[in-house]
Amino acid sequence: MKKRQIAILGSTGSIGTQALQVIAEHSDRYEVYCLTANNRIELLAEQAHKFHPAAIVVANEQRYDDLCSLMGDMPDVKIYAGAKALDEIVEAGPIDMVLTAMVGFAGLSPTIHAIRAHKAIALANKETLVVAGELICSLASEYNVPILPVDSEHSAIFQSLVGEADNPIEKILLTASGGPFRTLGSDQLARVTKDDALRHPTWDMGAKITIDSATMMNKGFEVIEAKWLFGVKASQIQVLVHPQSIVHSAVQFRDGAVKAQLGVPDMRLPIQYAFSFPQRLPLSGQRLDLFKQPLEFFEPDLKKFRCLALAFDSIQRGGNMPCIVNAANEIVNRAFLDGRCTFLEMSDIIERTMQRCTYSAQPDYDTYVATDAEARRIAADFIKHSFTKVKAAKPSGPLTIK
Repeated sequence: MKKRQIAILGSTGSIGTQALQVIAEHSDRYEVYCLTANNRIELLAEQAHKFHPAAIVVANEQRYDDLCSLMGDMPDVKIYAGAKALDEIVEAGPIDMVLTAMVGFAGLSPTIHAIRAHKAIALANKETLVVAGELICSLASEYNVPILPVDSEHSAIFQSLVGEADNPIEKILLTASGGPFRTLGSDQLARVTKDDALRHPTWDMGAKITIDSATMMNKGFEVIEAKWLFGVKASQIQVLVHPQSIVHSAVQFRDGAVKAQLGVPDMRLPIQYAFSFPQRLPLSGQRLDLFKQPLEFFEPDLKKFRCLALAFDSIQRGGNMPCIVNAANEIVNRAFLDGRCTFLEMSDIIERTMQRCTYSAQPDYDTYVATDAEARRIAADFIKHSFTKVKAAKPSGPLTIK
């Protein structure tokens, strides 16, 4: 059997490293063609030495020489650098599937290039559909390219739909862990720190996604992603806070039946399913034991977690508004991690950016690029001039986070 050639965009992140575990477990089926990273060249070089890809790419061109030094003993591995190299490498003939595990707006362009090159997409970069869902879905249809979701929630929805043919969806039940601050009041949220926000109760993710989970913006982005992936209206998507993260999401059909996918929190499962669909391959790891804990579900508090409300608002307004929200969120997320704004200020800055940024009802790719740049400038200006700078510090009193 010919091995399927996989390109991993963002191989040094949480999804990328777990994807490599899946490939290692099924080395008879999959082979790494290309690995990419933004800055973590030491880990990238280590991965290249283990998996022997045809090529590696570092997005930060300033790290190119250092990467070449680390790869001096592997002359057969081609080394490239820069955003243009990312766009070009996904078009390589041998590639069968591109796993888009990059974080943020940067994943949009290489995903478009991969689709136009007729590569199957394993989508882990939710911002691609948040920013340009209509464009991506149109291109995927035009080039007859499958988009297989890797987010655990969207994979669960996808798995629940397998075998349902054209049976219409009545409702999508999109589950959320609730993050580390689910039980805190607004006064306590005003005092949380970066370290508090980075302690996710269920998932081990990168810093950016972990902060987005704490604000519930990540769930808002997943609502937008679900709208495009499954062709439903925002009003057909219900968010359920499910702290145990066992029910990864569900679909309700018009006869009232609900199908869900359950499992222990393990991102290797949705990654592997995207690689192997429609087959299910063996996967090592823990198995679900439903006797061990109850399954709880709660409504999200949209007043406390305003980022989720803003995401819903952006869907209703459409056009380039989700792109504005994504760009502003990337800026405030970084600012919070750097101690330049507070937890509650993040949603304020996003909302004000939505009000000021140029709106376009029918954006194209160039509009998205311009919108992203404008929204970033506006959000950065709000942080610089309109909000109190804060230093990362522990709150005056200990927080009880369950």
